[in-house]
Amino acid sequence: MKEDNRNLILAITLSVVVLLGWQFFYGVPQMEKQRQIAQQNQQTQTQNVPAGSTSVPAPGAAPGQPAGAAAPGAAVPATPAVETREQALARSPRVRIDTPKISGSIALTGARIDDVSLKAYRETVDPNSPNIILLSPLGGPNAYYSDFGWVAAPGANVLLPGVTTVWTADGQVLNSAKPLTLTWDNGQGLLFKRIITVDDNAMFQIRDEVENKGAAPVTLFPFGQVVRHGKPATLGYYVLHEGLIGNLGEQGLQEYTYDHIDKEPLLSAGTNGKVWKDAVGGFVGITDKYWAAAVVPDQARKYEGRYSSVQTGSARTYQADFLGEAITIAPGASAASNGRLFAGAKEVAAVDGYEKNLGIKRFELLIDWGWFYFITKPLFFVMDWIYKHVGNFGIAILVVTLLLKGLFFPLANKSYASMAKMKALQPEMVALRERYADDKMKQQQALMELYKTQKINPLAGCWPVLLQIPVFFALYKILFITIEMRQAPFFGWIKDLAAPDPSNIFNLFGALPFTPPTFLHLGLWPIIMGITMFVQMKMNPEPPDPVQKMMFTWMPVFFTFLLGSFPAGLVIYWSWNNLLSVTQQGYIMKRQGVKIELFDNLKGMFGKKPPAAPGAPQPANSNKAK
Repeated sequence: MKEDNRNLILAITLSVVVLLGWQFFYGVPQMEKQRQIAQQNQQTQTQNVPAGSTSVPAPGAAPGQPAGAAAPGAAVPATPAVETREQALARSPRVRIDTPKISGSIALTGARIDDVSLKAYRETVDPNSPNIILLSPLGGPNAYYSDFGWVAAPGANVLLPGVTTVWTADGQVLNSAKPLTLTWDNGQGLLFKRIITVDDNAMFQIRDEVENKGAAPVTLFPFGQVVRHGKPATLGYYVLHEGLIGNLGEQGLQEYTYDHIDKEPLLSAGTNGKVWKDAVGGFVGITDKYWAAAVVPDQARKYEGRYSSVQTGSARTYQADFLGEAITIAPGASAASNGRLFAGAKEVAAVDGYEKNLGIKRFELLIDWGWFYFITKPLFFVMDWIYKHVGNFGIAILVVTLLLKGLFFPLANKSYASMAKMKALQPEMVALRERYADDKMKQQQALMELYKTQKINPLAGCWPVLLQIPVFFALYKILFITIEMRQAPFFGWIKDLAAPDPSNIFNLFGALPFTPPTFLHLGLWPIIMGITMFVQMKMNPEPPDPVQKMMFTWMPVFFTFLLGSFPAGLVIYWSWNNLLSVTQQGYIMKRQGVKIELFDNLKGMFGKKPPAAPGAPQPANSNKAK
């Protein structure tokens, strides 16, 4: 009995440690930090661009720039202050963007991609709620945009197109059927042409061409950048990266939060950041939970990648950019540079397809699969395949759980069989403990010999729980980071598997007209999970120790409240897994000829205590004088 209880205690302890650790390191938002960021973000949205500010960080010539080239985002004239996004959009003539996945426009002033909305995604589960706005123009709230172009070496007397340059367009709409060509003549012998194409999803291709009609060669450096004004309100989960991201060739994945890049050493006066030299292949950009904007350099040429943060007015501006190798254009010759911009939702199929079809090195890392990538991503593919056949991710979770139970049935069968044998050996184990009551070492040796003789592993009962932990981890990650799970409905009141169960027992599941505080949020599915966990624990004999008995009784209640704030999909998985475990354990125990203690335990818990048998030990205070 004691060995069996010890195994159960160990299994429960492991579960509690994992869940509490998960909540602390992965699942609990840093509330105070996010409150401050939200306040700062609100101020950024309502303030005007300060007079004399620049449209992008102006670090000057940052360390590590090749051949003395100026850094992308050099200082430009101040942009007039505006109050709304619509006013900011109206300050430039525009070419409309229209694809099946995104809509928006390109500003002809600066040829800047600064207006992108996601057609397939809305702010809430309400189908009439606004579409997600990803990119926004400078001067309005939440300015966030992408630039491509050329920079020259310091001191070179070359007039290049900048943020105030008004380009000439050959069309009014950019879609996947027809590219857009922009042209601008600097009047000094250089003709600039920018050809922009976009696919049916959210990938732009930018080809910058320069024709030198002058008498002298010109050396230019191509660049691309993503710029974000103001620190956005992030979720603050350790399990999720939000901020600057890139895969810089052989230097691999580089993830920097906004706070992290703020603390990097100075690249130049007022500009903090990090530079990576001689990268080949990959991308750099800025990512949110479900969407991202990333620029992709020519995958065959060397470039320098850079993340930077600079104070602009009362907020900071963040930038991820690449600067390509020098290109020299001889008189009468032409040259070109190719880059790409991804500005959309991080759909797994689309992101993986871009890596495969366009050869973007490790573009899949734009999605934060985490350390357990080798479990998380294959599990997602299985769930996604099932979803395509059943049409519901909740059903897909149930089917995957069933498949995993079948996959691990041999090991679980062995574990439960070992537990059943231990129950059958309880009389012999009790006899050994009584025989060696005064010699714990001999007692343990005798018990181990008994285990060896009967071929029992005393820790076998922990395996079902240990196997569940990585699946729990991977499923949590999938529910949390994949946009496919965002606002994915189940049945009934579960409209979003990635969000907590919205029902609440403390207002009688909506019958009472008030919203309880967050710490009193307890939905129906967490209650179902608690009940199934309670039933599973009552399958085993009650421990003789009253402390252990109390712990086992209250453990399902503890887990019920703990999982109340977890995604509904994860709670549904846990409930279904518990139900399958009860069925599996009951079947194995019956096959092994071991009595199932469930109903006896329930009767003992809710029924009256039976009178003490004659000769049974009396409580210590039974002989006290009354």
